[in-house]
Amino acid sequence: MSMPSRKWFRFRIATLLAAFLVLFCVLVFRAFHLQIMTGKTYKNLADQQHKKALQLHPERGIIFDRNGEKLAASILADSVFADPSKIDNVHEAAAQLAAVTGQPKKTIAQQISKSKNFCWVARMITPAQSEQIKNLKLEGVYLIQEPKRFYPNRELAGQIIGFVGMDSNGLEGLEMRYDSYLRGEPEKILWGRDARGKKLYLPERSVAKKDEQLNLVLTLDSRIQHAVESNLKEAVLRTRARGGFIIVMDPRTGEILAMANSPVFNPNAYASATADNKRNKAITDCFDPGSTFKPFLVAAAIEEGIVQETDRFYCENGAYRVANATFHEANRKRYGVLTVREVLKYSSNIGSVKISEKLGREKFHRYIRDFGFGRKTNIELPGEIAGLLRPWQNWTQVDTSTVAFGQGISVTAIQLVSALSAIANDGVLMQPHIVKKFVDANGQTVREFAPTAVRRVISADTARRMTTMLTNVVGEEGGTGKNAALVNVDVAGKTGTAQKFDFANKRFSSERVRTSFMGFFPSENPRFVMLVSIDEPQLHKWGGQAAAPVFKSISQQLIRCFEHDIWETPPVQEQEINTGTKIQLVSTPAVIPAASAAVTEEEAVMPDFRGMTVRQALKAAQEKGIEMKVSGSGWASSQKPAPGSPLKGNRTCAVSFSTGD
Repeated sequence: MSMPSRKWFRFRIATLLAAFLVLFCVLVFRAFHLQIMTGKTYKNLADQQHKKALQLHPERGIIFDRNGEKLAASILADSVFADPSKIDNVHEAAAQLAAVTGQPKKTIAQQISKSKNFCWVARMITPAQSEQIKNLKLEGVYLIQEPKRFYPNRELAGQIIGFVGMDSNGLEGLEMRYDSYLRGEPEKILWGRDARGKKLYLPERSVAKKDEQLNLVLTLDSRIQHAVESNLKEAVLRTRARGGFIIVMDPRTGEILAMANSPVFNPNAYASATADNKRNKAITDCFDPGSTFKPFLVAAAIEEGIVQETDRFYCENGAYRVANATFHEANRKRYGVLTVREVLKYSSNIGSVKISEKLGREKFHRYIRDFGFGRKTNIELPGEIAGLLRPWQNWTQVDTSTVAFGQGISVTAIQLVSALSAIANDGVLMQPHIVKKFVDANGQTVREFAPTAVRRVISADTARRMTTMLTNVVGEEGGTGKNAALVNVDVAGKTGTAQKFDFANKRFSSERVRTSFMGFFPSENPRFVMLVSIDEPQLHKWGGQAAAPVFKSISQQLIRCFEHDIWETPPVQEQEINTGTKIQLVSTPAVIPAASAAVTEEEAVMPDFRGMTVRQALKAAQEKGIEMKVSGSGWASSQKPAPGSPLKGNRTCAVSFSTGD
C-alpha cells in the first residue's frame, strides 16, 4: 500500500485551515452579534432575570409665598417594605407589624402572602413608628426613605395650594395645576436576585437629580392670608354662617394677595377631609351677586352718557311693576325721588331697574361681558367656572330688571373682585393671577409672569366718578357701607345681600341669603381690592352688618402692616393691550401736578396742611397748584416747607401723616 502523496497532505492542511478560518469568522461574527448588535437586548434580559428595580416617587419642588415663606415642601419619611422570600412565619411577622402600624393583621398577612419578593407594608410612617420597626429586627422587613409632602402652615391657603397623593401626584389646587413642573424624575433602587428570585444583597439607591423640578413662587402674602383667614373664621362663628370666602387683590397688577375659604382645609390630612372642604369655592362656585352688581350697571350707564350722577329717578315709594312682576326695595324701604348717586348710596332696587330700562338690555349685557362676567378669568387654578349669563336675546323685560340688582345672573367671587378692580384701576380690567414666577434649585428665575391688561372697560373719567360715588356709599351718613369706614382713609365700596334660590319651592328664599361687601382703599390711590362674602348667616343677614365689619377689620390690619406702601406714590406704567393703544395701568399718583395758571400774591405762600386728612390735604394742594408728596396715614403732623414759607417758584411740599399712636 502506497503512502499518501505530498499533494494530498497539502490539500488536507489547506482544508483544515479553511475550516478553522470559517469557524473563527463565525465565532467573531457571533461575538460581534452578541456584544454589539444585540448586546443591549440580552443585557436587559439578564437584568430582568437577576435584578429587581423599585421606582420611588420623586422629591417635589417647594411652593413659596411672595416673601419666601414656605407653603409646601418635601421631607423624608420612612416607609416599610417586606421581602416575603425571607420571612419564615408570615402571621407572626404580620402581628408584630400590625401592632406598630395600626393596620389590620389580616391585611398585612395577605399582602405578604400574595407577593414573591416585594410588598409595601406601610408608607411614610412617623419617626416613632420607624424606631419601633427597627427594634423588632424582623428578617425580611426593611425601611426605606421616601419624600413626603408637608404643609408647614397647615390650613393656610389649603384650597389654593391643594395636596399630593401617596403616589406623589398633585391631586388638587396648584399642586395639580403645576404637577409637571413641581415633580422631578423618579428615583430607582436596584437589588440582585438569584434564579429563584431570592435577594442576594440589600438595595442600592440611584443618585437622584435635585435640579429637575422647579420651585413655585406665588403672589400670595402669608401675612395677609393669615389675617384674612382669621377674620373669616371669626365672622362665620359670629354670624352662625354656613361658610364664606374672601379675596384680596392688587388692582394695579391683578395679583391675588389672599384667597380664603371657610370651612378650612388642611392638606396634611387630606384623606379625612370632605370633598366640599377641599373645593376652592372662590372660583368653583357661582352665586347671585345681589346689590354688589349695581356699580357695574351705573358705570355702564355713565360711560354711555345715558345718565349723570345728579339725574333723578322716582322710586315709586317702594313698589314698581314691570310686566307681570312687582319689584320692592330691600327691607321694605320706601324711596321717593333719588339721584343716581343716591341710588347707589341707599342701594335702591327700583332706581337700578329704571337705570337699566334707560340703558337697554343689549348694551347692559355687553358691559357685563366686558367686565368679565359670563366667562372664565383664566386664573391659574383648576376648577374655575364661567358663571351663568344668558344671551341678551333671551332676556325678558323682567329679566333685565332683576339683573339690574344682581338676581338672575350668577357670578364667581374671582369675577366680582376682578370687575371691581377695573373700576379701581382707572377702568382697565387686569388678568387675575396667583403665580409670580418659577425658580430653579439655585433660586434663579426660570420664568416670570408679568401683569397683563385684558381690556379697557370704561374710561378713566367714568372710573373716577364711580369711585367718588362708591366712596359716598361708605363715608356718608346713611350709606349702606358705613360699617366698612376707616379712620382717615377713604374707602370705596358696595354692600350686597342676595336671596338664594329655593329649588324645592321654586322661589327665592327669604331665610337663606348670601351677604357681601366689596371695596377698595385708599380711594384716591387704590392698593387693595377686597371681597368679603358670608354664606347663609343666621345672624346679621345684611351685607352691611355681616360682611362690612370684616372688611374694616382686615383693612385696619393691612394699613398697620403696609402703611408705607399704601401711601407711597406708584410709578406710572404703560402696557400694550390687544387694541394696540397704550393705557395707564395704575391709578392716578398721589403727587398732584403743579397748576400752570398764574399765581396771585395771596397764594404765594405755603398753606398750612397740618391737622388735615390725606384727602383734605390733597384737595387743598390741588386747588393751590401745589405738588404734594405724601408719607404715612392719618392726620397731617408735619410739612416741609413750613406753613407760610414763600413759594419762590418751588411748588412742592412733603407732608407726613400720623395716626397719633
